[in-house]
Amino acid sequence: MRVEYAPEAMSGADFYRFLTSVVIPRPIAWVSTVTPDGLTENLAPHSFFSIASTDPPIVQFTSIGRKDSLRNVEDTGEFVVNFSSEPLLRQINATATDFPRSVGEFDIAGIEREASRCVRPSRVAAAHVALECRSHTTLRMGNSTLVFGRVLHAAIDEDCLVGGRPAGELLRPLTKLGGDEWGALGKVLHLNRISCEEPSAG
Repeated sequence: MRVEYAPEAMSGADFYRFLTSVVIPRPIAWVSTVTPDGLTENLAPHSFFSIASTDPPIVQFTSIGRKDSLRNVEDTGEFVVNFSSEPLLRQINATATDFPRSVGEFDIAGIEREASRCVRPSRVAAAHVALECRSHTTLRMGNSTLVFGRVLHAAIDEDCLVGGRPAGELLRPLTKLGGDEWGALGKVLHLNRISCEEPSAG
């Protein structure tokens, strides 16, 4: 027997909890931005994150409500997506608090930064990968804003490359599940794609 849910008969918060518990696992964009005056560097995890285009390379994260990351991107046009890996869980969680815009999460959480190559916001020094982005466009949708950024530069720890390709087992990605649940990579399955020329079995 199934339990049926009708979004229109539920509060937005209740269906949010349901939806984020079944659309799992979700990769986490650990987004660093800077205020227009350059005085405060913000850092926050966003678990609605994906690739929007590969040519040109554009990534996308979603801000639910008007969070500091969104405001800073709108004001400066720049951000960095820092890779969220399992060993950084406690630091990432520490930056999920809704601090005032004038509070820099790098400082409050004691996170080491490093200079970016092409944009003003700093990169997280301990992150395996950093994608430096310029804002491409933003799209308001319901209570959220989708932020699209063109990747201007990418940097990765050389120890995470195997044969010139990033290796998931070495990156150890951290993912978001429902509620206060987080996920790690777990078992990796390898299966070749089936060419359309291959006859089907049976």
